[in-house]
Amino acid sequence: MTPATRAIVVNTPHNPTGRVLSRDEMAAIARLCVENDVVAISDEVYEEIYFEGEHLHLATFPGMAERTVTLSSVGKTYSLTGWKVGWAIAPPELTHGIRSAHQYLTFTTPTPVQHGAVGALGAPADYYSELRASYVRRRDLVVDGLTGAGFEVRPPQGTYFVMADYRELADLDDRAFALQLIHEAGVAAVPPSAFYHDPGSAQGLLRFAFCKEPAVLEEAVERLQRYLT
Repeated sequence: MTPATRAIVVNTPHNPTGRVLSRDEMAAIARLCVENDVVAISDEVYEEIYFEGEHLHLATFPGMAERTVTLSSVGKTYSLTGWKVGWAIAPPELTHGIRSAHQYLTFTTPTPVQHGAVGALGAPADYYSELRASYVRRRDLVVDGLTGAGFEVRPPQGTYFVMADYRELADLDDRAFALQLIHEAGVAAVPPSAFYHDPGSAQGLLRFAFCKEPAVLEEAVERLQRYLT
């Protein structure tokens, strides 16, 4: 942070890396925000999809309720991505700015979709534990499969993405290797350089999603293993 810093974005669980920030890390971020009078925009759309540690709301740390904008949605937790229904929670002086901008970003959210989102939010407690357990199984399937295909993989602590290092497999940039796998192996991955301020920092990495049925994931890793090994 510098004297020019007015706001920061915090994303945990993190896309694309799958990192879940610890309590000590979150406390350090909160302390810096308070000391420097900085607003935090906390992207928590994967708040229920974590496999290690715990999800911590930045707004609950000392001094942060009055300076945090918490963002989330029904898209990830309830597999309703196309509905584009979410929320922003913040003190009145910050939500005023959000509402002023929002009216120029979208015209309306369909009423039936809003009612559906309310229904989703009423899910029982065991829905969330079962959701995490199902994603752990999918994560392990993909991590093991990618490792068997020759990728170096660090299992994600949250989200439904795996970042895989392919530098032992190809000397291509991430976009070129992603296209090669689509055309020659029939498997799609996302080149993560689009997420980076410096795209070169992501070279040698691909992002794979495991928010699919196990049979689809099994077929994907089999195709990769046949092509790469």
